[in-house]
Amino acid sequence: MMALADILIAALLVAGGVFGLVGAWGLVRLPDMMTRLHGPTKAATLGVGSVLIASMAFFWVHHDHLSWHELLIGLFLFLTAPITGLYIGKAHMHLSWKPEELPQPPSGAEWATWGKGAETSPIVTVPDDAPGRE
Repeated sequence: MMALADILIAALLVAGGVFGLVGAWGLVRLPDMMTRLHGPTKAATLGVGSVLIASMAFFWVHHDHLSWHELLIGLFLFLTAPITGLYIGKAHMHLSWKPEELPQPPSGAEWATWGKGAETSPIVTVPDDAPGRE
């Protein structure tokens, strides 16, 4: 019975790692901000949730007590990650920027970096030697 529980715990850990990798891949490879937003939110809810369930199962099987800390962390993540994604998406939609209005990335990069906007960019850049800039 303990071997079956260990296999289940290992499977949950592997599933959490896979969801984390897929979320990171989605953050880097998806084409625009609205689609790129889904990767980290799904990784946070499914990947970290799987790892937390595996941790709860481990302590229940091997130490004969159920750890409620993981349950509270999971509840917090399941409540905050989708809501955070929703509000980031809403903020992006309210800006109403068209993709052609955004600054072009520097050569060799896939997205624009801070302080490297074009002259026609709606993003205001601040010089590195400006007062208050660390």
